[in-house]
Amino acid sequence: MKIRHSNRKHHNWLIYKKYDYLLKKCNTCYKGALYDFGCGESPYKMFFLKYADTYTGVDWAGSYYKTKADIIADLNKPLPIESNVADTIVSISVLEHLCEPQTMLNESFRILKPGGYFILQVPFQWWVHESPYDYFRYTPFGLKYLLSKAGFGEVEILPIGGYFTARILKANYFMAMKVNGKNPLLKFLRILIIPIWYFNQWLAPFLDKLDRNKMNETVGYWVIAKKQA
Repeated sequence: MKIRHSNRKHHNWLIYKKYDYLLKKCNTCYKGALYDFGCGESPYKMFFLKYADTYTGVDWAGSYYKTKADIIADLNKPLPIESNVADTIVSISVLEHLCEPQTMLNESFRILKPGGYFILQVPFQWWVHESPYDYFRYTPFGLKYLLSKAGFGEVEILPIGGYFTARILKANYFMAMKVNGKNPLLKFLRILIIPIWYFNQWLAPFLDKLDRNKMNETVGYWVIAKKQA
């Protein structure tokens, strides 16, 4: 199943392909009552409902996207959700936009049932976006510290690509910004560059095999945390 996302473009399809792979890799974690923290347009709703019984999107009223949240709430503050009600909580590309990230992690632990899973994705080597609401970048050590502080004992962190994926996507985003516009010349240049974008994103995973420590130079991190029973 290819997950539809409004941000998936010619220059960045590789990152969404990696997200799709990791989402599917964690399919045994999605069950029962699933909450999506920072859901935005809820692009993953139908995917999650293949595995979970219910889906509840949570987001704030000031979202950049046309939010489809079931619960309007600020993730920087205590949430209007009872304790021990969620079997799974997911939060994709959200933590960097929170000025009080520890609050959301603490609330996730409180809301999860014992034995429940928390699936988190954060950027690392990524440009500043959704300004001015872009506050932090996280290392694996920082993530483990914050999650353990919230109460999570079992934490697995995976890199999302390696050095070459990170560098190629950075280059693609830079080029995309430079050829963005209605000027006929820019449109022509964009048409010329699109094959380059497809080729370098196809090549990046093969080049990443040269990177023996992808945790150090990566687009971001995928986290699987479990609330111990």
